[in-house]
Amino acid sequence: MRMNEEKPKRFWQDKHLSPYQTLTLGFLALIAIGTMLLMLPVASASGESLSFIDALFMATSAVCVTGLSVVDLQYGFSYFGQIVIVLLIQIGGLGLMTLSTLMAILIGKKIHLRDRMAMKEALNQFSLDGLVRLTIRIIQLTLLLEFIGGTILAIRWYGEYGPIGIYYGYWHSVSAFCNAGFALFGQRSDLLTLYAHDMVVVIVITLLVILGGLGFAVLSDIWQKRRFRDYMLQSKIVLVTSGILIVLGTVGFLGLEYSNMATIGAESFPHKVMSSYFHSVTARTAGIATVDFEQLRGATMFFLILLMFVGASPCSTGSGIKTTTLAVMVIAIWTLVRGRRDAVLFGRKIPEAIVYKAFAVTFMAASTVIVISMLLSIMEDFAFLAILFEVVSAFSTVGLSVGITQELGDPAKLLLAFTMFAGRVGPITMAAALAYRLKRDIIHYPEGKVTIG
Repeated sequence: MRMNEEKPKRFWQDKHLSPYQTLTLGFLALIAIGTMLLMLPVASASGESLSFIDALFMATSAVCVTGLSVVDLQYGFSYFGQIVIVLLIQIGGLGLMTLSTLMAILIGKKIHLRDRMAMKEALNQFSLDGLVRLTIRIIQLTLLLEFIGGTILAIRWYGEYGPIGIYYGYWHSVSAFCNAGFALFGQRSDLLTLYAHDMVVVIVITLLVILGGLGFAVLSDIWQKRRFRDYMLQSKIVLVTSGILIVLGTVGFLGLEYSNMATIGAESFPHKVMSSYFHSVTARTAGIATVDFEQLRGATMFFLILLMFVGASPCSTGSGIKTTTLAVMVIAIWTLVRGRRDAVLFGRKIPEAIVYKAFAVTFMAASTVIVISMLLSIMEDFAFLAILFEVVSAFSTVGLSVGITQELGDPAKLLLAFTMFAGRVGPITMAAALAYRLKRDIIHYPEGKVTIG
């Protein structure tokens, strides 16, 4: 064989997929597998195959850790179907690259540069250093926290349900930590109307939701450094912003629904505070409810839409524009109002490229929500606020519903499924695309003055 003769390329070697294309195709493949499994007769409680549209919707909702449902989980699926859904939730929450990296480590396969690039984008990291160690730490923390939460819930429910209470405990622990919003209680599987005042259940569920929504990089940072002043800048921003949003959400929900007898109006003050705190936490990421959201006041619905739109933090199991995006935009606006030049947080200057990216991601997310809400309002005869609520819940993969999801027609279900997919994968790919396309300009043009405002 001559030295200059090239070896024939295999099919997969000839395909040069970018990291964010790899992520997108991976999510699509997982949704396709989940759809086929949920269409099996054994997955249905009645023994009849689920329709393709409903199976696709449920698989998309599970993989994108949303929680919107067109089939009741408790009564519509068998144990096999419920286990398929919780596995899709776990894989979708952890991320395909995280699990594929784990499998490569277990079989002793070398992690190549292209795989590391995909991992970097999936985990929203700035460099390739320490990605494998971070991946291992993510899996360890996830399994540990889900085990602890599941064990506490299993003990709580064992006395009430017997051995099936153990299944409920670990199932809901995975759902809560992955911010999925699926639940096996209640007529519509809106979690725990029965346990709205149960301190153990409320604390465990909300802590799992908060930890899952902080982001794996932040959890790893906390695990390693322990002291706030030693945390990296992103961890500080995420913790402070998340804390402020939880407090504001609690106060806002409490004030708006305080006298609403259809929700929390008839409860005692401590229970009102507990319910308000619960929905402040779950509204941004998890979509678990203990009150009937169809009975919310219009102002409360719009307030929750704003919380849902912000969503969780980068490198977490939730979506939305993310807490760091909100924080960067707020500090940039505050800097402009004060007439300063540099946006500064915790003694660190925020690069202009990051500020531009924050506003760009927010604009693209808002544009997506607006277009899809308009299309759904044309397709379906529901109040626009209810449609907007459902669309933002889907895009931010929250899963809260005002009761219209199961009444949607097939075209609207497909559009909402696309919204969930765009919300879960879109922000990742948009941010990655923006990062890759930032180039230093070679040609500089003269400045032009434009009036703003």
